Amino acid sequence: MVIAIDGPAGSGKSTIAKLLAEKKGFLYINSGKLYRAITAGCLKAGISPADSEKVQEFAKNADIDYQIIGGKDTVFLNGEDITDQLHTDEIDKHSSPLSAIVPVRHIVNDIIRKLAQGRDIVVEGRDMTTVVFPDTPYRFYLDASAESRAKRRFDQGTSKMSLEEVKNAILARDDIDKNKAEGSLKIAQGVHFLDTSDLTIIQVYDKLIERID
Repeated sequence: MVIAIDGPAGSGKSTIAKLLAEKKGFLYINSGKLYRAITAGCLKAGISPADSEKVQEFAKNADIDYQIIGGKDTVFLNGEDITDQLHTDEIDKHSSPLSAIVPVRHIVNDIIRKLAQGRDIVVEGRDMTTVVFPDTPYRFYLDASAESRAKRRFDQGTSKMSLEEVKNAILARDDIDKNKAEGSLKIAQGVHFLDTSDLTIIQVYDKLIERID
């Protein structure tokens, strides 16, 4: 069984997907962390995330694994746990443009489909409901106002930017995500839409579980 959740940055996808996976005993997969892992690896190797050919070559040869260890989703790149390196302002800046590189999207989507084989999973990202798992009946699109999303990200305390700067970065990322040549962020037909701006996580969870059941 695959539960697929899409939506823009800060809409609550990660939190609700983790909760769903935990409650149902499913594997949780955050597709964005795979792109972040590739971004981190490229930067460490001195490869510009804007150099599509070199990024594609790196992604093709990288050994990327995603596991849940001690209840924490953990990403390995070439055998190294790089989970704690994935949420920095520099990674935030480069990961979205990198994820717009079409061949890299194909590589990451293949990784996700392989991880899902023979498993029950909850997966979240930008094109999980439209490209990666368009046939699963359990598809959701979460959204929220830019103000709500910025405050959530700001309150996480992982960025050195001001609240206004976080909001502007989110809007810039939205623009990139919605205009990708492939795998753009959009609401597909038959996907259940939910605005989470004024909802608690428990309220969102209850609405999704009601729909799933």
